[in-house]
Amino acid sequence: MMLRSDWRARSHPAYWAFLMHRLSGLALAVFLPIHFWALGQALQGDAALEGFLRFTDRDLFKFGEWGLVVLLALHTVGGVRLLLIELGSASGLRKNWIAGAVGFAAAAGMAFGLALIA
Repeated sequence: MMLRSDWRARSHPAYWAFLMHRLSGLALAVFLPIHFWALGQALQGDAALEGFLRFTDRDLFKFGEWGLVVLLALHTVGGVRLLLIELGSASGLRKNWIAGAVGFAAAAGMAFGLALIA
């Protein structure tokens, strides 16, 4: 049975930060074997790698690369948040670091997206 207080906890920003960090980590963990498989194409020879690179030169894969950079930035922000919670004691300074990390993550995602468009 779900208690009423459980729903209130899910509206707290800390819950959403936890969820963002956990889901981005899971998505990156799913990506990692695919990445190793792609790198393994180089072991098959130049032709196999070149064919794979031609296959990935599509807009869907470019969008996926942008998503990967955003996921990595979000996961980094979540990691910074956890480090500050565990190591930091000044709440004002902690909020500034979290805001700076979120800003950096957003800037990294936008810069990568602009590089894909140009």
